[in-house]
Amino acid sequence: MGLLKFDKLPVYPLVGADWATLQSITSRWHDDPQFRTKMLATKAICRLLSLAAPIQERRYDRLLRNKPIDHDPLFILGHWRSGTTFVHNIFAQDCHFAHTSTYQTVFPHMMMVAQPVMKFIMKLFIPSHRPTDRMELTPDTPQEEEFALSNSMPYSYYNFWYYPKDQLDLCDKYLTFEHITPEEKRAYQEALEKIVKISIWNTGGTQYLSKSPPHTGHVQALVEMFPNAKFIYLMRNPYTVFESTRSFFTQTIAPLKAQAISDDDIEMNCIRVYPRLYNAYQEQKRFIPDGNLYEVRFEEFERDAYAVTKDIYQKLRLPGWDESETNIRAYIDSKRGYKKNSYEYKPRTIQLVNEHWGRAIDDWGYERM
Repeated sequence: MGLLKFDKLPVYPLVGADWATLQSITSRWHDDPQFRTKMLATKAICRLLSLAAPIQERRYDRLLRNKPIDHDPLFILGHWRSGTTFVHNIFAQDCHFAHTSTYQTVFPHMMMVAQPVMKFIMKLFIPSHRPTDRMELTPDTPQEEEFALSNSMPYSYYNFWYYPKDQLDLCDKYLTFEHITPEEKRAYQEALEKIVKISIWNTGGTQYLSKSPPHTGHVQALVEMFPNAKFIYLMRNPYTVFESTRSFFTQTIAPLKAQAISDDDIEMNCIRVYPRLYNAYQEQKRFIPDGNLYEVRFEEFERDAYAVTKDIYQKLRLPGWDESETNIRAYIDSKRGYKKNSYEYKPRTIQLVNEHWGRAIDDWGYERM
């Protein structure tokens, strides 16, 4: 267990952003007075750590900027709490895949400079497991790159963790890309390309493995960058997803928010974001070339993770199965008996999901309650 608990963080994860990004974020969205001391502390640390950003930029220019990405990534998509972390961790057992680490998500500008020292310090402080679902957490744990993107440029949907009152506006701009400007989209793509290249450099892999729920809403932009990218899309029982997402967002926003927001408003944001993300994916998946998309219900994946994983390798024509089969099987076996959070579907949950998420229930053949 680290020295800090997630619910008592003295600063925001924005400490790892570059100074220009933090300034842009805090000038576009505004914190409430009771959170300003914490934000000031964040700014002070960020200003100091940002001194390393130009050093990394020079190293990146020299070593990686003009280096091509030889193999287009594998993207794991799905709404939050749809099992994307479990699937991500399984594929990360294949050493040919490169991934973004938890350390990189917080300190994307200190990957090519001071990483050993900062990683040691980070290991002392972070908890050993995620507080919401008890999944393991270390500086080297595979992590979703949207956190790194949110510390690399100001056009990330994950700014809603700090500014939850603006979540729906951030959704339309940076989750579904419906209202994103061409300049913002280009900055997002450039930041993602840099994160992919540094992740490959850092892990020694040959193909980038992505797990980031926000990517579900902007598939078209990903295909523009990586025309032969492979995609796995996970769907999970919407009643379970709603209960889990509401719990996850309520717990996670509490220590991260720079704006006061009620649990009822968090709940309504969850309700409204889901269909926007779902519809964006259904509209944009047509841009994925034939044979590059594997859609599966998480319940099916969970029932026989080994068989489905093997089928994904075959259907998406992924390299590395023979070399990684033993590690993949061992990881899956180690998770047998893992105790998941259980949920009871209250009448309010059933009513809200049926009313707002009915299309997903019907499209995927789940039984309405």
